[in-house]
Amino acid sequence: MSINPRLIALNGGSKGSSFPISSVEISVGRESANTICLSHASVSRRHCIIEDADGQFKIRDLDSFNGTYVNGVAVKEQILSPRDHIRVGNIELLFVIGESEDTAASDLVRLNDADLLSDSSPTRLRPDNLLKQTGQQTIQFPPQERLARDLSVLLKIATRINRLRHTDDLVREILDSVFEVVPVDRGAILLTQGGAHFSSLFGKNRHDPAKPINVSRTVVEQVIHERVAILTNDIKTNEKLNTAESLLAAQISSLMCVPLIVFEKTLGVIYLDTSDPIARFDEGHLELLAGIAGIAAVSLENARQMEWLEGENDRLRTTLEIDHDMVGQSTVIKEVYGFIKRVASARSAVLICGESGTGKELAAHAIHTNSPRANKPFVPINCAALTESLLESELFGHEKGAFTGAVVKKQGKLEVADGGTVFLDEIGEMTMPMQSRLLRFLQDYRIEHVGGTRSIELDVRVIAATNRNLEEAIKSGGFRADLYHRLNVVKVTMPPLRDRREDIPLLANHFAAKYAKECKRPIDGISPEATALLQNYDWPGNVRELENAIERAVVLGSSATIVVDDLPRRLSEINDASAATNGKYYEAIKDAKRQIIKHALDQAGGNYTEAARTLGIHANNLHRIIRTLDLKAAVRK
Repeated sequence: MSINPRLIALNGGSKGSSFPISSVEISVGRESANTICLSHASVSRRHCIIEDADGQFKIRDLDSFNGTYVNGVAVKEQILSPRDHIRVGNIELLFVIGESEDTAASDLVRLNDADLLSDSSPTRLRPDNLLKQTGQQTIQFPPQERLARDLSVLLKIATRINRLRHTDDLVREILDSVFEVVPVDRGAILLTQGGAHFSSLFGKNRHDPAKPINVSRTVVEQVIHERVAILTNDIKTNEKLNTAESLLAAQISSLMCVPLIVFEKTLGVIYLDTSDPIARFDEGHLELLAGIAGIAAVSLENARQMEWLEGENDRLRTTLEIDHDMVGQSTVIKEVYGFIKRVASARSAVLICGESGTGKELAAHAIHTNSPRANKPFVPINCAALTESLLESELFGHEKGAFTGAVVKKQGKLEVADGGTVFLDEIGEMTMPMQSRLLRFLQDYRIEHVGGTRSIELDVRVIAATNRNLEEAIKSGGFRADLYHRLNVVKVTMPPLRDRREDIPLLANHFAAKYAKECKRPIDGISPEATALLQNYDWPGNVRELENAIERAVVLGSSATIVVDDLPRRLSEINDASAATNGKYYEAIKDAKRQIIKHALDQAGGNYTEAARTLGIHANNLHRIIRTLDLKAAVRK
C-alpha cells in the first residue's frame, strides 16, 4: 500500500485542496513555477522545499521573508511527522501520510460506511417542525427550567459566534458551546464541498482531543439529502454496527445529526455521539441542537463568503497590486498589469509594442512608478518628432560651440534620466546612424556629449515603444537587428481597444468625468444607446480616439447625460452601415428621424424650443440634428 504523502491546505484560497508529494523534491511558493503554488502575499516567491530523504520527508526554508513553521515553531530544516501542522507565511498546511482523501479533507474526522439506521428506529424531524406536531409523534416540551436554560444557551451562543469572522474560529466555538450543554463524547462539523465530498473543519473528542472522530457517512448523507434532523438511541441493535470494528470499539449508544441550512441551501451537518448508556440524547437535546444549527448556519455562510472575498482580494492584490493610471479590468489588460508587476523591479530594457493610441507611454510610466527608480526622473522623448541632429543632441547632450547655435553646454535626456528611466517613443522612426549610437550606449551605458571627449557613465533604464513591426523593418533594412535584440529583452504588446471592448464603458466614463471637471459641466453618465454605439465601433485610433470623442461630447453636449447625438457622426454611420445587411437600413433610419422632427415642429407651429421640449431634448440638440439630417430647407416650408 502506498504511503500517499501529501499536504492539505487548511485555510486561504486553496482551503481543502490536496497537494501530493510525488517527487524527490517539491517546491512551495507564490510563483506559478513552484510544484505547489500558494497565491498569497505572505508567501515568498520560493518559500520552502520538501525533500524525500530515504523515506523520511524533510522541510527546508529558503530564507523566506515570513519564515516556515512546523507545529508553531520556526524551522530552517526539519524532518516531518504525520499530521504535522506547517505554516508557510499565513497559509496553514497539514502533512498527511497513508490516509484516505476523506481523512485528509477532515483533520480529525473519519467517514465510514457503516449503516447505523437500517435496523434501528431513529427519530427523523425537519428542523422547521421541531416545535410542531410531526407525523404521529408530538414533541414534548422540556420542563420550564430546561427550556429557560436552553434559550439562555442559544442567546449566549449567538452572542459569541456573531463576534467571529473566520470558519475555523466559528466551528471551534460552536462545538465548544455544544459540549457545554449536551452530554456528548464526540462531535464534528462537516461542510459540503459538493457531491459526496465533505470537508470537516473541526472535530472534538471530549476524552482524547488528538483522537479522530468516526462519523457514519450514511447518517450524514441522509441528513443532507433529506434535510432532516436525526436522533437515535438504538445503535447497539444494528447488525452492521457489529461488523464495524472502529464503531464497535467506540461503543456508541446515541447519536444526533442536524443539517446546517441557510437560504434553502444545505451547508453541511453537526454530528454528535456518545458512548455513555446513561447519558442518552433526547428530543430536547435535538431541539437545542437544531436551534444552534439554525444560528450557526448563517454565521458559517457569512464566514465562508468573507473568506472567499479575502482570498480573492489577496489574489488580486498579489497579481495586480501596482500603481498605474490605466483604466480597465478586461482579461487582456490584466495580463499587461501582471507583466508590469513582474518586470518593474528589474533593470532590463523593455520593448512596448502596439498600435497608436493604445497607452504605451502609460505602461512605460507604470513600469517606472512601480520600480526602485520611482523617485528618480522619468524622461520621455519622441524619436519621430526631431531631426537626426536634434535627436542626437537631445539624447546625448552637447558641449558649448559643438555646432552653430550651441551657445551653452547642455545635458542630454539620458544624462537627465540618470538613476531613473528614459522612454524612447516611436523608436522605429530613429535613423540608422542614431541607432548605432544608441546601440553603443546600451552596450556599456556610457555617453559622450556631441563635441565632447569625456566619457560619462550612467545608470539608466531604457524603455522603448513602437507601433511598427520591427521584424519587418529589419528585413527591409530600416532597423538594426542587433539594436532590436538589445531592446527586446522583455516585450509586451498593448492590446487594441477593439480587443478589450468590455473596458470601453469604464474608459468612457473616466474621460467623461475628467473633462466634465475641466469644463465645469455636470455630467452624470452616458446613455445606454451611446454606450452601445461606443462598444460597437472599432476605434482605429484606440484609447486616444475614444478620449477625443468623449471630450467632444462633453464640450458640445447640452444635457447632463451624453447621448448618441453628442458623439462623432462617424460612429453611428459605421454602425448603421454594418447593420444594413440588405441595403436601405441607414436611409430608413434617417427618414424616420426626419419625419419625427418635422411632425414635432408642425405640432409646435415652428417653435424650436417647444418642439425640443416635446421630443425631450435640448433646443441646441434639435438644431444640430436638423443640420445633420439636412432638414433646414424642409422645415422652412
